[in-house]
Amino acid sequence: MPHMFDMLLAVFDRAALMLICLFFLTRTPLFRKLLHKENENHTPLELTAVTAIFSLFAIFGTLSGINVEGSLINVRTIAIMSGGILFGPWVGIITGLISGTHRFLIDIHGPTSVPCLITSITAGFLSGYINKKVKKSLHWKVGILGGMLCETLTMILILLMARPFSLGLDIVMNIAAPLILGASSIGLIVLLVQSVEDEKEVIAARQARLALDIANKTLPYFRNIEGRNINAGSLASICSIIRDDIDADAVAITDTKNILAYVGVGAEEYNIGHETLSEMTKATLESGEITVKNNDEMHRTPQIHSLIIIPLWEKGEVTGSLKIYYCDPHRITYSLKVMAIGLSQIMSTQMEVSRTEQLREMANKAEMRALQSKINPHFLFNALNAISSSIRARPDVARQLIINLSRYLRYNLELNDELIDLRKELHQVQDYIAIEQARFGSKLTVIYDIDDDISVKIPSLLIQPLVENAIVHGIQKCSGKGVVVISVKHQADGIRVSIKDTGHGINQETIDRVARNEMPGNKIGLLNVHHRVSLLYGQGLTIRRLEPGTDISFVITHTQPQVTAASESKIA
Repeated sequence: MPHMFDMLLAVFDRAALMLICLFFLTRTPLFRKLLHKENENHTPLELTAVTAIFSLFAIFGTLSGINVEGSLINVRTIAIMSGGILFGPWVGIITGLISGTHRFLIDIHGPTSVPCLITSITAGFLSGYINKKVKKSLHWKVGILGGMLCETLTMILILLMARPFSLGLDIVMNIAAPLILGASSIGLIVLLVQSVEDEKEVIAARQARLALDIANKTLPYFRNIEGRNINAGSLASICSIIRDDIDADAVAITDTKNILAYVGVGAEEYNIGHETLSEMTKATLESGEITVKNNDEMHRTPQIHSLIIIPLWEKGEVTGSLKIYYCDPHRITYSLKVMAIGLSQIMSTQMEVSRTEQLREMANKAEMRALQSKINPHFLFNALNAISSSIRARPDVARQLIINLSRYLRYNLELNDELIDLRKELHQVQDYIAIEQARFGSKLTVIYDIDDDISVKIPSLLIQPLVENAIVHGIQKCSGKGVVVISVKHQADGIRVSIKDTGHGINQETIDRVARNEMPGNKIGLLNVHHRVSLLYGQGLTIRRLEPGTDISFVITHTQPQVTAASESKIA
């Protein structure tokens, strides 16, 4: 038993030596690079190098083996199984062929040469199968079992092939336990190498967190703060944040033609906004692939020796690039590349959202101007007619109507992006109603039900389009008299604004189209108000058909966002 115990220690001793060698290999950049790549992505040259390493381990295991009656106590199977499990079938199979052939050639007529050759090749195929078919987290456990099965197969073959049988039996009795138990070293080797391989997940998580931190810091510069669009200043601020957080020497952002921002070493060499791109950057934008230069010298800035260029995408097209520079060579590491890719993806999304917000803002402003211009022609014509008919018979009424009209027009002409007091909006509504009442006469009655202590700011033209809708599409279309009730009342969750009429009544199709944010016929004002109320207060217009008439209302919440009308438009 002590003799068998000594042989078991010898197996573990040689396996430990292999483990130490692999540990030092995992500290080298080239080997770590191999581990951080998926097996399918390994080049033939990389697979050849790994196969050579594990073949040497296997051959060393054979040469350092302990001779026992023509057999060898060795760690060849451990090396074959470890290589195949970690790097795939080709490494395992070729390592098995090479080391098995070597074992056969050094002792062609030995009692265990053929069994060892067969088992070595079998171990190569088995390790490749484990790599492909077994869950990665179970590789080490199944690897131990596979190694023990291979060594058991060796014992069976020795018993079948060794002559005389008594010699084979004696060999098996001495070496079976040390070799089979020694196969447990496969698990240790696989776990060691996989722990280094799994570091890429930790690195990716760490760099993703860094990318998100940078994204949070740069997010305000992608948004139109106080109505400003993304410009050279905001892009320069973004570059400065990235440069400081990743300790880069310079950072630049480009579009497809020019450098938009450059911060750091060599900034004085560039004419920002007008500087054309280098051929390297153009090639990156054309290919859409990341460019890494780890030991190069930039033509314009010779002090820069490391560079990574990452394309920025919008709607499936390359629209620019993020460039990161270092003065020292070989600074573009795997972890930095992971972080830069994640950051570029976030930046691409932020830029696309920002550009979409700008387009929406422009569309909303155009819609507001269309709303204003739509009011003017017909309303102005009718107002002037009402004034004209009152000049002789009721000059005081005509004078007051002129004042109402001038205030109404001035209000519309002076509209801007600022929030206004709700009572100012109501004054404009009153001027509008005074003119309409002069036109409709006794057909139109307006009732105001407004709490005295109302004090809140709202965007302009929220209430007047609803009143106009009630008069033009409600009262005007009915044959008899009509009443419009304008209500502004406090309630538990805010201030409720309601415009109720006794007119023609809104149809269900219009209510449904507004709810779906679709244009309900020619009612641009109604849909505009629904959009803006929804964005500001979280819920759009509530529209109900009455018998007779229509009730349209919305709630100004107590927690309304303190934003300008411009920023309200940008959210749309």
